[in-house]
Amino acid sequence: MSAQDIPRHMIPWYPTVDTSLCTGDQECFKFCKNQVFEWDEAENHPVVKNPYNCVVGCQACVNICPVQAITFPSKEELRETLKRLRAQLAQPVRLR
Repeated sequence: MSAQDIPRHMIPWYPTVDTSLCTGDQECFKFCKNQVFEWDEAENHPVVKNPYNCVVGCQACVNICPVQAITFPSKEELRETLKRLRAQLAQPVRLR
């Protein structure tokens, strides 16, 4: 079973924004074509509006951010989560 076989909403892979570090340059917002971010004009920072639009394993917005205001779970956490979900979903369905 590959990651594509796991329903996306079950995989906790999406960015977290530390708004105290964000400079408001909008680079992540402009970069992400999957519309993961929405721009909060009043607060001048991105908001993770559509977390499950994020491509599993992608961290490109981290590299775009000049102040490292964006983080993701570690790749190890992702591997462990996918392993657990594969095992969970591979369990046979028991009928009563």
